[in-house]
Amino acid sequence: MPGSPGLRFNVAQLMKEGTGAVRNYEVEASLATSFDDEDLKIVAPLIGQVRFLRAGSHLLATGVLETKIEKSCGRCLTSFAEPVRVELEEEFFPTLDVITGAAITQPSEVEVANLIDEQHMLDLSEVVRQELLLESNDLLYCRPDCQGLCPHCGQDLNLGLCNCQDEIVDPRWANLQTLRDD
Repeated sequence: MPGSPGLRFNVAQLMKEGTGAVRNYEVEASLATSFDDEDLKIVAPLIGQVRFLRAGSHLLATGVLETKIEKSCGRCLTSFAEPVRVELEEEFFPTLDVITGAAITQPSEVEVANLIDEQHMLDLSEVVRQELLLESNDLLYCRPDCQGLCPHCGQDLNLGLCNCQDEIVDPRWANLQTLRDD
């Protein structure tokens, strides 16, 4: 997946500096078409701040990003936009030494998404995608008082009542209804 231009950062100069060096960035990225993921449809720009800290041989990225994700109501199935806030704290490791150009071997537990590429570009796209998926709730309602759908005819009860009976009784049990009425 190619990264979003708003989430790719050239960190070559920062990697040349000593431990403790910091860069701060404002992020405003349109990600509506960046992620090919059926479970994640972003409907608003990603806005926030990111900070990169040189921590020895790697970088620590921290920040707070906000956007809105399209979700379906768990009761009436209507689409709505859920605000999502992501707090980042990830380590990123270079693949090349910025001064010598020599390849750097990373420990096997480092994920590919957390590698700085050969052009010294740090791409937050995959990390942000994973965090957005983790932060979005699976079962949400379009509003707290959502009435949902009629279980018999499927009418959206937020738009009005349906013509179904209040209680549909299985015909095999209809004779028991007379016992309850007595």
